Amino acid sequence: MKRWPKFNESGDLPPGIHQATLRDVVGHFGKSSFQRAIVVERLQRIYSLAMETGQMARFIIFGSFVTDKLHPQDIDIFLLMEDTFDVRDVSGEARILFDHMAAQNYEGASIFWVRRLAAFDGEETAIKNWQLKRDGKKRGIVEVLTHDS
Repeated sequence: MKRWPKFNESGDLPPGIHQATLRDVVGHFGKSSFQRAIVVERLQRIYSLAMETGQMARFIIFGSFVTDKLHPQDIDIFLLMEDTFDVRDVSGEARILFDHMAAQNYEGASIFWVRRLAAFDGEETAIKNWQLKRDGKKRGIVEVLTHDS
């Protein structure tokens, strides 16, 4: 079981990319309120659908879900997809994940995605940029490991 760092005075994880299995994310962030339990069900569904594409390279969670906020309304996700990923090849329910407005309306999630080669300044920089909050301060984000979930 993962040991999580304490939240800072703003209720955020300390800056950095905190890696964890899906099980550890669910156990830590999904149980403190009924609302969090609802959002964690969305997370698990989205993760499963993204994995089913066989093209997901990295799965990043940011925003209020990975804070100490008791009632996050949605979940914010950044998907880094393999270079061979073609959204036209995605069918069924997984297709919704790659349409930002549909994902918000049907999955209760704000999902952003890009192929590895299209990541501005490289994939590490693209991922680290999700640490920036609207006020310009940094917060911690979570990368769900794509194995041992």
